[in-house]
Amino acid sequence: MNNMKNRITLMQYIFLIHGVQMGVGVLTLPRELAEIAGTDGWIAIFISWSISTLASLLIIQIMKKHPNGTLLDLLTHYFGKWVGKAGTILFGLYFALLAHVIFIREALFIQAWILPYTEVYVTILLLSIPSYLIARKNINILGRYSELVFFMTLWTVAIYLIPLKNAEWLNLLPVIKEGWLPIFKAAKTAIFSFVGFEIAFFLYPFLHKKEKASLGIVIANSLSLLAFLTITIGAFAFFSPDEITAYNEPTIAKLKVLEFKFIERLEIVFFSFYLFVMSTTVLPLMYLTVFCTTRLTGNQNNNRHLFLLLLIEGIYVILFPPTLDQNTFLQQITEQFSLLLAFAFPLCLWGGLKIRGLFKRRAS
Repeated sequence: MNNMKNRITLMQYIFLIHGVQMGVGVLTLPRELAEIAGTDGWIAIFISWSISTLASLLIIQIMKKHPNGTLLDLLTHYFGKWVGKAGTILFGLYFALLAHVIFIREALFIQAWILPYTEVYVTILLLSIPSYLIARKNINILGRYSELVFFMTLWTVAIYLIPLKNAEWLNLLPVIKEGWLPIFKAAKTAIFSFVGFEIAFFLYPFLHKKEKASLGIVIANSLSLLAFLTITIGAFAFFSPDEITAYNEPTIAKLKVLEFKFIERLEIVFFSFYLFVMSTTVLPLMYLTVFCTTRLTGNQNNNRHLFLLLLIEGIYVILFPPTLDQNTFLQQITEQFSLLLAFAFPLCLWGGLKIRGLFKRRAS
């Protein structure tokens, strides 16, 4: 499994984790935080980053106990074949659900902002073709793709900062105006934006320099922290405290004030490039879904499983045309699973390994 073809570099490891964390939540994060904690919502991002980083480092410590295998191998090695299979099913369903929610939301956003007269199933079909071509390869290809997209879209940060010349920074004052309780409530919302670091359970055995795994995952979380802070504080300063809650995607709506002689709706161009960023979220999740299903069936043909996954997505969209409200509801359900598998599960697994090791030492 851990051959040279599947090895990933530290940079690829960082950008894979960071890419999965970016997702589509960035587009709505400022509004969601403002609804709960007002303009103090940006403080909640620091709290969420701290918790996510601690959970990430715990995952690395767990994987050091079985460095040449994924989480599925670790569960099988320490707890037996049936626990390993149960873990495979659980994470396979989790990654499939996450990929489904983000894939559908990506198509819905394309329909809302770029192709309003195009049916969602047509968009899903168009997205499925490049998704299949990229995700059917090994993890090394996905790492290279995430690395390419990061540097290819880095210029959008400069564009995003241009509207801040009209910002009103007094919107951020006073700090902690409503106390800490709304901030802690907002942290529960912000923490879902950092979900994605749990893919380290599956990336660790492929990392070329495993001694730098902890450093890499901290850098990945910190890049996401910087992105979320830039977007959130920028939106809070640009919109008034009451106005920001009126926009579903204030991250994009903010760019409507920009106009150039050669282009009128810059937000459409910005969003078109952001589609690449969203793909760095959904493609690794699709790959990991297929990774789990092939492990479960014993069939190493990723192509067939990925084709079936995308086919199911297409059939689902045709039979049950999705809406943004339905997708939001499903996202809320998925977020509860994320809390369990990204935060509670590593802590329980770490405790279980400690207890098992203690009993083993006493028995010997």
